[in-house]
Amino acid sequence: MAHHEIPLSSPDITKHEEELVMEVLRSRRLSIGPMQERFESLVAQRCGTTHAIACSSGTAGLHMVMVALGIGPGDEVITTPFSFIASANAILYVGAKPVFVDICPSSLNASPELIEKAITPRTKAILAVEAFGNPKFFDEYQKIAAKHEIPLIEDSCEALGTVYRGVPAGSFGRAGVFGFYPNKQITTGEGGMIVTNDDHLADACRSLRNQGRAVAGRGSIAGGSTAGSWLHHERLGFNYRMSEINAALGVAQMERLDQLIERRNDTANRYIERLLDVPDLMLPTIDPECSVMSWFVFVVRLAAGYTREERDRVIAGLRMHEIGAGDYFPCIHLQPIYQRAMGLPAGSYPIAESVSQRTIALPFYADLTRRDVDLVAQTLELMISRENLARRD
Repeated sequence: MAHHEIPLSSPDITKHEEELVMEVLRSRRLSIGPMQERFESLVAQRCGTTHAIACSSGTAGLHMVMVALGIGPGDEVITTPFSFIASANAILYVGAKPVFVDICPSSLNASPELIEKAITPRTKAILAVEAFGNPKFFDEYQKIAAKHEIPLIEDSCEALGTVYRGVPAGSFGRAGVFGFYPNKQITTGEGGMIVTNDDHLADACRSLRNQGRAVAGRGSIAGGSTAGSWLHHERLGFNYRMSEINAALGVAQMERLDQLIERRNDTANRYIERLLDVPDLMLPTIDPECSVMSWFVFVVRLAAGYTREERDRVIAGLRMHEIGAGDYFPCIHLQPIYQRAMGLPAGSYPIAESVSQRTIALPFYADLTRRDVDLVAQTLELMISRENLARRD
């Protein structure tokens, strides 16, 4: 990853995180221990769910939920083309078919109307994504899933801490999944978490993450004390465990989550204040019924009419000035692997494709200073002005 004076993202690590990691190292208990249980409890409490199951990544969490729900070859799962590729990959992992639907141009989430139209007898789940932490429509997805008696899987990897119409992100669906990569609201370095109120689904995921070993009571794995049972495997499982070191980071970060969310909100508000009057720039739109917005990234869009090439030059200009920037997100169905697997032509999802070619992710993290925001905004304005001048030549 290229170094920039103002990076695209940066984790917020304090002495508290260091102390808890050292506590684990001194304990010599590095896996399947009390720190993982403590982390799971904190996340479950925050989401208002009965269960939280820590795992090695958000992607691993999505995969396990697919397996636990019995989704497989011949099945269809409705999802969005505007997301990080892992959300659709989890569908392919189990041999099912992703059925993409276009997005709402303001929220960037999948259109509820198009989801309902896409349901067929082969539809086994809806996999919805809170784009950049925005929870718009998740109550509607919940109603559609209930009406058609299919599970809603909530990819909340970008939305930890968000609350919409009184419901925490992750608890709208049959299961929710969070990711804790270093650019997220909280980080464990690498890691993920499944949350659910479904006892059977939770037990299946606990077994799946640990090589298919039996679960000897909720929250504990069989084999801790019974001779030989550690090598007893009930199902085809995976090595998707989270280490105690990663869990220690998660505990420390969860204990600071409100502070981290508040600081990210302050940064987002600074950007909005600074960029509100910039011509040809569209800012994120958040539903007023979102009582807590937990920002994952801050993504702006060039106005309609700008090309992908112009957007790419703006990003290159920001990077040339030592400012991190990214194109969040290229549409999944146009990625090379999905072109080979599904062959969907450009133009299949016009709103997602139009948005995708104009997005710019700006530097965003808890300790971004006001000076940094001003410098990013000033440079962005300069790069857009340069593109407008080139248009006139």
